[in-house]
Amino acid sequence: MITGGNRGLGRALTLAALDAGHSVDATVRGTHSLPKHERLTVQTLDVRDRRAAHEAAELAVARLGRIDVLVNNAGYGLIGAVEEVSEEDARAIIDTNLLGPLWLSQAVIPVMRGQGVGHIVQISTVGAVGTRPLLGLYNSTKWGLEAFSEAMAAEVQQFGIRVSLIEPGALDTDWAGGSMRFSSPTNAYDSLRTELFGTAEVPWPKSEPGNGTTPESAASAILARVSATKDPRLRVLVGDDAPAQVRAALDLRQEDYARDSRYPTS
Repeated sequence: MITGGNRGLGRALTLAALDAGHSVDATVRGTHSLPKHERLTVQTLDVRDRRAAHEAAELAVARLGRIDVLVNNAGYGLIGAVEEVSEEDARAIIDTNLLGPLWLSQAVIPVMRGQGVGHIVQISTVGAVGTRPLLGLYNSTKWGLEAFSEAMAAEVQQFGIRVSLIEPGALDTDWAGGSMRFSSPTNAYDSLRTELFGTAEVPWPKSEPGNGTTPESAASAILARVSATKDPRLRVLVGDDAPAQVRAALDLRQEDYARDSRYPTS
């Protein structure tokens, strides 16, 4: 079961899973362009709706007989300084990026517990390790996702359920385009926007695909993770740039803690 299966990483993962012989229940927010396939079912789901999330899981079980893997992929980015973020901005991204995966995880755990096996795959980001200015609310949703998922992993291990946090670096998807939203800007942050993104214009102009990891490569890495049943890792880095970004973020945090004389240095 894959949420946000119509575009970007979710679409690539849906197609890759089908190519690998799996049956897939893909959820989409509205209309979609996924191809017809005998092993693909598509259902409409707003992941913010807890009741609908549970009903979607029940429907997937009714169609497929079981759910072996849930991929919580649906989500979006938000550009805006903390000062700029409206209540509507904040509640919308938290409902989608944080509570959506929570509702779906809650929905499938009883199913997987009954099966005695299952795998919940959370699409996170290297931005869940460190932060970047103007992405604070997006980062906060992924930090929260990682927090409850780490606790959940320890809770459900006894039932044969695995949990994976996928931390991609830059992905060459539409995340920075159609999947990006923008808070109403104030001029005070124009210079910072220009420094970080090359423009103060919001929303920024449509750009050509970049040099990030392709969705297809990321999907392949995620499927490999699902197959690696003996791999004990909770967090899985995806993309050549991801390890260095995580190392830099952890180094900054260690440097900060080390300013406390009581902090162990070895």
